[in-house]
Amino acid sequence: MPSAATAADANPTEQEQQDALQAHFQPHISADEIEQVFHLKRAQPLLQVFTALFHGGFEGVLVRLLVLRELANDTTTSFYSRADINTKLAYLLPESLETVLIRLRTNGLLAWDAQQAVYRVTPMARNVLSAIDGLLALSQPDDEAEMGFLLSQVAGAQAVGGVTGEQLQHLLGRLVDLTEEFRDAIASGSEFRLRESQAKWHQACDWVEKGSEILRAITSDENADSATHKAAQAIGRAQSALLNMQGMFSRALNQIERQRVHLGQSGLSTTDIKRWLLAHEDLSSLAQDAIDQPVKPLFVTPAEMIDVAETELMTERANNNGLNGLPAGQDAPTTINDSPAMQKELDDWLARLSDFAQLNNFPSVAEESPRQIQAHEALLPASFAVASYRASLLPLLGDEAEASMQGATADLARLPVRFQPQDDMVQLPDLEIAAMSLAALSLQLKDESGKADE
Repeated sequence: MPSAATAADANPTEQEQQDALQAHFQPHISADEIEQVFHLKRAQPLLQVFTALFHGGFEGVLVRLLVLRELANDTTTSFYSRADINTKLAYLLPESLETVLIRLRTNGLLAWDAQQAVYRVTPMARNVLSAIDGLLALSQPDDEAEMGFLLSQVAGAQAVGGVTGEQLQHLLGRLVDLTEEFRDAIASGSEFRLRESQAKWHQACDWVEKGSEILRAITSDENADSATHKAAQAIGRAQSALLNMQGMFSRALNQIERQRVHLGQSGLSTTDIKRWLLAHEDLSSLAQDAIDQPVKPLFVTPAEMIDVAETELMTERANNNGLNGLPAGQDAPTTINDSPAMQKELDDWLARLSDFAQLNNFPSVAEESPRQIQAHEALLPASFAVASYRASLLPLLGDEAEASMQGATADLARLPVRFQPQDDMVQLPDLEIAAMSLAALSLQLKDESGKADE
């Protein structure tokens, strides 16, 4: 009788479970009226399996998964006697193994065949292990965007024709989170955070490219419901917003490049110093052996302090008695222009493009001048560093946001020159640059009506 009462307490009735659930909701709200509660209660057997596996401390969870994976990975047989299990898992203590087997058997992860006295791994256990293995395989540290598992779930469901709106909503939510994270990084103005976010952005774009075909298949599926179509279209819009952030990253990095502080003519900048400091785990170790002698404090009495102060005061008065005239003139010190070399390079590049645009002679001389030239003809001849710097400024041509600002880059954006990149590469007979992306710089002239004419 006591054991029966204990069993009744351990297995509450359905009404008791309903009352315990209702205790978490407002008095005037019924738990059964919530749609998600209905879906979760319908999946109660599966959720109880996860509860059996992951309830308790991490050590117990690890041992349960270890036992279940060892038995499920053995494909030579579909049943296991207790002697076989003891041999396979001999590295576990008998008491711990017995506790795990009872827990797995009680919650439907292992089936006990009383006639043959063997254990079998249930189909539900294999489904649970497959889901866990998929999450472990796709949640690697190199997936900084954390989209691999979500996209694999959508791809797998689409392959078997069972993609749901909830799966698409999870993927959409991750895309929205990434977009907001990148916008915050751009607004922060931190170069290190920008470059870290840009690397994550490139990885997210790789996942977006892989998921585009899946979304096209979902939107073209006539059997999909309207909610699935709407979720797929929303994901497409989120992907477009994510891909359009390349220009925002470029403008932010160019702004930081213009504001970078260089230490004289050494070539070092504050960014280089910060990167060097971040490479040291213990910054305090840099101060070792930096001071030959420690600071030795000197303590004096108030009387001695007054004597020293009086002596210094009288000495200063004596020295100032003979200085009644004006001081002798001195030549102004010679100063050296310490402006960054990159600013001069930007001015030279702007003057070069201005000559091509014929700003002072529009439109008479522009009729005789070339209206289009290849980008590599304008970038070269130059060293690799200078050519790279000039190429990074080409996307600013025609940028309305940059043109509304002040400075050399704003003058560059207001030039009537259009940048037209292409996907091909052109080989160059240059000593430092072997090849370059094919692009063109074309003039945008205006006729008498004011319309642009390239």
